[in-house]
Amino acid sequence: MQVQPYLQFDGRCEEAIEFYKRTFGAEVTTLMRFKDCPEPMAPGMVPPGSEEKVMHAAFRIGDTTVMASDGRCLGKLTFQGISLSLTVKDEAEAERLFAALGKDGQVQMPLTKTFFSPRFGMVADRFGVWWMIVVAH
Repeated sequence: MQVQPYLQFDGRCEEAIEFYKRTFGAEVTTLMRFKDCPEPMAPGMVPPGSEEKVMHAAFRIGDTTVMASDGRCLGKLTFQGISLSLTVKDEAEAERLFAALGKDGQVQMPLTKTFFSPRFGMVADRFGVWWMIVVAH
């Protein structure tokens, strides 16, 4: 059994993937646009003009595959009740990633020393995806 995150970017998926490529060195393994769907889309499934939007994508960050889509392309991007936890090897990497994710984002908890890690912090990126950055012991 395997659980994988599947993020719905509601029209901003390609922008998000490019951001994660620059920030994490993410590697795209799959990208399919709505126009490439081998079967006709059900009426009303996506708004007209969304043919170039991402129907399904998969990309790797380290050892993890994250899947993503533009979803229904309605422009109502929300991520609530979930965070992605990112474990890094050292404090310098934590600082770099935290700064990159926090640019045009929202810091919930600045990076700080905790009882369980030399550096831990929480930040939402510009797409509203919440990240917990933790340095491994």
